[in-house]
Amino acid sequence: MLTDRFERVINYLRVSVTDRCNFRCVYCMPVEGIPPRSHAEILTFEEITEIVRAGVGFGIRFVRLTGGEPMVRKDLVKLVRSLSAIPGLEEISLTTNAVLLEHLAYPLKEAGLKRVNVSLDTLDPEKFARITRGGSLDTVWRGIQAAEAAGLQPIKINTVVVRGINDAELIDLARLTLDHPWQVRFIEFMPVGNGQDWGPGFPAAKHRYLPVSEIREKLAALHVEETVYENGSGPARVFRIPGGAGTIGLISPVGEHFCQSCNRLRLTADGNLRSCLLHEIEIPIREPVRGG
Repeated sequence: MLTDRFERVINYLRVSVTDRCNFRCVYCMPVEGIPPRSHAEILTFEEITEIVRAGVGFGIRFVRLTGGEPMVRKDLVKLVRSLSAIPGLEEISLTTNAVLLEHLAYPLKEAGLKRVNVSLDTLDPEKFARITRGGSLDTVWRGIQAAEAAGLQPIKINTVVVRGINDAELIDLARLTLDHPWQVRFIEFMPVGNGQDWGPGFPAAKHRYLPVSEIREKLAALHVEETVYENGSGPARVFRIPGGAGTIGLISPVGEHFCQSCNRLRLTADGNLRSCLLHEIEIPIREPVRGG
């Protein structure tokens, strides 16, 4: 098994399949987007499969496909099918904005995808369009419903909490777990590299961060109870509304560090291994793979 010098077991690999996205979320990307990498710079599906197969040989058991938005990569179903054929790989999951999920949920499930995480920061269609700079909440909602119907379970809803934008919606978002067996995960906004102006109607950089302690205070009216979550490992502390079908996760990269329990590596779309998104050191493996 892979272990690091702190004796943490590394069994989880996040694979970015593309740096492109069909959203321009204010906290993630400038309105003009980012300069796209050339086709030759991006790992092929065959190269990704080869790297994952090598990782499984060293103890990787879980793979999450990310981006950008992974479903803008053509033929993603083909990659999932290829990865699912690797002996010893226990789970393939996907993080997505769900815009294309309505039509791909069933094919991805049939190819071997187990579950999805969907980024959803608000239940207000107008606010959603402003945050994503043009996204359709209705399209995303249909994608979530398609994932549920296809059996991509458990569905996790990822909400980045930003003071002055969606902190007044936490109760409504948490209430989704009353009727759905989902995990709604509230993620602290990371004030790192996010000092730029987001435009009219958005809070200034110094006012955006909301600590997880205040998130818990806002959820107190629901009388949430901490619980043990069995399905998959991760950084979330998990709670449940009494009688609810699903759970609520709190992820605190700033207020309550979870580095001591980190179990993952990251593979960038252009073929670099990183141990941490906040650490600049990365190991280039694209050319060694292409060189045999």
